Amino acid sequence: MTLRQITDSYSVSPQMEPGDMAALAAAGVTTVICNRPDAENPPPLQAAAMQAAAEAAGLHFVFNPVVGGQLTMGNVEEQADAIDAAEGPVVAYCASGNRSTIVWALGMAGEMPTDEIIARGEKWGYQLEWLRPQIEALAARKG
Repeated sequence: MTLRQITDSYSVSPQMEPGDMAALAAAGVTTVICNRPDAENPPPLQAAAMQAAAEAAGLHFVFNPVVGGQLTMGNVEEQADAIDAAEGPVVAYCASGNRSTIVWALGMAGEMPTDEIIARGEKWGYQLEWLRPQIEALAARKG
């Protein structure tokens, strides 16, 4: 498990395993968001197995699969709602952490400056500059 802290309360990770859930709970994480569709994983790493492990560790689990190249506003809204509802730190994961960062970035539009959103992702190697027009358009809609 490799956590990349995007904000004080939101981190992303490449694919995790069920055994990682106890360590997350011990570290104070309260919510885990899976952004990886089941079709990308073998059964031991699919959402049902991950959810069972998360809940056994006392974590809230949200399954919000983001299919590569098919991100929806529903994904963005569900991610933002899960983050807002969390009672503590959140960890989201996908194959590399990239989709979990992108869906966060779009959800943060209008909540923090676009340059800061982009910089927080790029600090960890997630290239977000290409999202600038979408982030700014979403921010304008919120404002």
